This record gives sequence, structure tokens and C-alpha cells, in this order.
Amino acid sequence: MSKSVLTAPEFHDEAAALAYIEGRLWPKGPTCPHCGNADTAKIGALKGKSTRPGLRKCYACYKPFSVKVGTIFESSHVPLHLWLQAIHMICASKKGVSSNQLHRILGITLKSAWFLSHRIRLAMKSTGTTSLGGKGKHVEADETYIGQKAGVTPGRGFEHKRVVLTLVERGGEARSFHIDRTLTRHIRPILARNVDPASTLNTDEANRYATMGKDFAAHQSVNHKAGEYARGDATTNTVEGYFSIFKRGMRGIYQHCGERHLHRYLSEFDFRYNTRAKLGVDDAMRADKALKGVVGKRLTYKAAGC
Repeated sequence: MSKSVLTAPEFHDEAAALAYIEGRLWPKGPTCPHCGNADTAKIGALKGKSTRPGLRKCYACYKPFSVKVGTIFESSHVPLHLWLQAIHMICASKKGVSSNQLHRILGITLKSAWFLSHRIRLAMKSTGTTSLGGKGKHVEADETYIGQKAGVTPGRGFEHKRVVLTLVERGGEARSFHIDRTLTRHIRPILARNVDPASTLNTDEANRYATMGKDFAAHQSVNHKAGEYARGDATTNTVEGYFSIFKRGMRGIYQHCGERHLHRYLSEFDFRYNTRAKLGVDDAMRADKALKGVVGKRLTYKAAGC
């Protein structure tokens, strides 16, 4: 944990935490989440002995609101300064932080720690609005297996395993997806939505990629079965490196992950990879980026599968 966590007031004082979050989410002043009104002349602070700190009223739609409304913080009874501590810890830990550890460090219940961490993962989710790669760039694609599918009896091969497909632009971002099977019909639409056709696609020797590779400017593959891992710039070592960190985190830190929650863990590992130190992002910047992603992302206990 960085020194800032031990000294910065927003990590220890609730009023400072509220002011810090308002400053990050409302850099130009309060905005009503109900109607979008940002005219400060039509927004007033509500004060009183029983009034919640930070509560305001919009005189355009006549509804009360605070900076927590419409974010992952809404309806949470966990103090905001503990939320900020949790965000920083998850962002600063390369392989993640378990719910048990958050429970012990923050002094909240295990259930609250689990739910809090899933809300933070939701804030980390990328919108994926731009394509990976482009002219002269390489995108690596590969699958890995993690855990057992729900209700499927273990057998030979990997049919009973959960499948994760990851796309990595060399020197750029990663995007991971939980897919049903490693069939062309499951992978091709994801490649089409996320990879620029002007890219060079790099894969292993799997036959399914021979056809899909024709959708791109070039397709390079390496034969892992023959012990080949690199041939010039034809390699999948970048995506394999991503899987190495992902599996160490899932097996060593989280250990147990329900299949319906896997997509949120993928968002977490993608987020940290996409804001890694090699791209000039430090722990504080990474936590700040995660904080700015809390808006418009609600997750209820029911939706989380509690």
C-alpha cells in the first residue's frame, strides 16, 4: 500500500472523503443525476441535524440527490473513506485483494466486503468503444481454461472447463471474455467487434483461427505443439503473460469464483493490465481512473447473485 493511504485525509475522514469524491465526479460543480441539471443556481444544499452529509436538492426536478446517487456507492452503508481505501488496495495489488482481506483490514462484514469488491469491479469495466490494433499493429488472441462449468460432470479434455478468450494489442490494451466454447461461432463475432481488420492477428496453431485470420490484414501463428513459441514477430507471448498473472490471481488470491461472476473478475484484471506502470500509470492514477468509472453503474445484491 502506498504512503498516500496512510497520510491522505480522504482515506480516514468521512467529510474529506465526500469532498474528494465530489471533486472527482463533479469537477464543474454538482449535477443532478435525475434530470441532468448542472445549473448551480437551481441546486441547493440541504442542511439539518438529521440530513445526510452531501445531500442537495435540484429545483429543476425537485428531487434530492447526493454524489452517491447513480453510482456504485448508492444505498451503501459502508463509509466513503473505507470505499476509497478498498479501491486503492484493489488497484495497487497486481493480483487482486480477497474479500477476506478487505473484511479484516476495513473492519466490515465479509458479506459487505464481497459485495463492495464486486461493485468496484463493475466500476473497472471497460466500455470497449474503440477497436484494438490497426494498421501496422499486432493483436494476439488466445483462450485459457479456469475452473469448472456449473452442472457439468468432469471428463476428458476441456469440455467441463470455463473458457476465457483474451485479446491483447501489443503495447496496448487487453479485453477478456467468458465464452461457452472455443468454436468459431463463439470467437469470430468477438474478433469482429473488437479488432480493427487492418491489424495483424497472432494466434496459436488452432485450426479455427485459419479461417478467422482471413478477416484481417495478416495472420501469423506459432505451433505450440511442436515447441514453437516465437518466430520473428509471430508469437502469442504477450497474451500468455496476461494469462499468467490472471491465473495466479484467481488461484492464489480469489481461489473460488462462481461462473456467473467470472466476467467481473475479468474486468478487474483487464483494468489493471490496461493501466499498468509500463503505460505510465501509477497506483494513485489507477485508483483515480477507477473512481471516475463509478458513475452510472449500479449493482444490487440481487443482481450480484447474493
